[in-house]
Amino acid sequence: MKRSVLSGKKILLVDDEPDILAVLKEEILDETTNCIIDTAGSYKDATELLISWTYDLAIFDIMGVRGFDLLEEAVKRPYPVPVVMLTAHSLSPEALKKSIELGARAYLPKDKIGNIVPFLQDVLTYEYGSVWNRVLKQLEGFFNKGWGPYWRKPDEDFWQNFEKEMKPDRLDPD
Repeated sequence: MKRSVLSGKKILLVDDEPDILAVLKEEILDETTNCIIDTAGSYKDATELLISWTYDLAIFDIMGVRGFDLLEEAVKRPYPVPVVMLTAHSLSPEALKKSIELGARAYLPKDKIGNIVPFLQDVLTYEYGSVWNRVLKQLEGFFNKGWGPYWRKPDEDFWQNFEKEMKPDRLDPD
């Protein structure tokens, strides 16, 4: 097993679907060593964990666990937690935009859980703008297929300004 940037990290997984939590945990643990994973199935349980522990990374479902509220809490912590928003029911341009505005580091459809580890590695390897640049490039076809090729048009100013902010800075990956 290749050493992953996730190895040795403490990760919080929050989703109201136990099977999703199990799959996420399995995917991460199959690719890493010494990773500590906490799970929560509700907003209340997740907030208690956020208050009690310091996390290197968190993955929040949007629906069912008040994911946007959790995102706001995670990024305002004394040591902000990098958050990946994961969704099936809130898979929309509006939810993607809101995730960005609230400070998420990535936004992923649940359809992509099988490829979650590379996304998480990017979140811990690249600066904010670079992560979003990579996420949007990797999921462009998926978003275009689901939302149509002009999904950015209603919020064109937002997307143009956001693209200007995305810079290709990279943290030391080694």
